[in-house]
Formats: sequence, C-alpha cells, structure tokens
Amino acid sequence: MYKFIKWLATVGILACALQANADESGLSVNLQKTAEQGDSKAQARLGAMYLVGSEVEKDEQQAFEWFLKAAQQGNVDAEMIVAAMYDRGLGVKNDVKTATQWYEKAAAKGNTTAMALTGKNDVAKGGVAFSYQAMRLSAAKQLPTEYAKRILLTK
Repeated sequence: MYKFIKWLATVGILACALQANADESGLSVNLQKTAEQGDSKAQARLGAMYLVGSEVEKDEQQAFEWFLKAAQQGNVDAEMIVAAMYDRGLGVKNDVKTATQWYEKAAAKGNTTAMALTGKNDVAKGGVAFSYQAMRLSAAKQLPTEYAKRILLTK
C-alpha cells in the first residue's frame, strides 16, 4: 500500500510539473497571438522577453522589431527602448538621428528621462558644463534592459 501511495504522489507531482510547463508555453503562445493582432502592450512585452531572454531565446533583432511595432502605436516605454537601441546599435544599425526622433516623441508625452536626454528638462541641465552626449550614451546602455524589465514586471 505504501508503494502505491508513493507512486501516486510521484505521478501527481509529475502531472503538476507538466501542467505548469504547458501553462507557461500557453502564455507565450497567447502573448504571441495578441502581439501579432496589434496589441501594443503585448508587442512591448514580447520585445522585452526577447531582449532579456525570458521564456524565449535572447534575440536583440526580434526584440527591436517588437518594440518598434509597439512604439509606432505610441507606447512610450517602447519609444524609449527603440530610441536607446538606435543610439547603441542594439538589434538595429546605429542611427543617432532616428534615436533622437524617438526620444523627442517620448519627451512630448512627458517622459522625464526623454526630456532630460533631449535637453527639455531644466533640472537635468545643471550647469554650463552639462554634457547631454555623455548622459545619453550612458543612458542608452542601461535603458533597454531597465525598461524591458519594468515591462515584464507589469501585468
């Protein structure tokens, strides 16, 4: 009787583990479908997953494509990531002019980081020796991953 209970418990645990894996892959499939249907939040989330390698293999080009789709629909977090990816040449060819255009779109929506990076935030200016270029290069290294993590943490 003890062996049967032990076997039954083992089968139950394995069944739960298989169901958990099926639920996770179902989430990705559903997310993929929702993103393909044009949902900007799903597109940004999928981009974030590709950027950090969460539930999918890390792929910066795929990440950029999904973020761009979301940004084109006005998702401000995606706009910031697209700008920074253009600034760094991460998943896309480096293009400072296009990066600036995306930062300006985000700044126009009140994103304080974008405002600081484009010189539209008086607090960031500080003194005469303030270097926007140095700040922007530093930010471009951190922004994509930090914003992607923030997207992944929101429901």
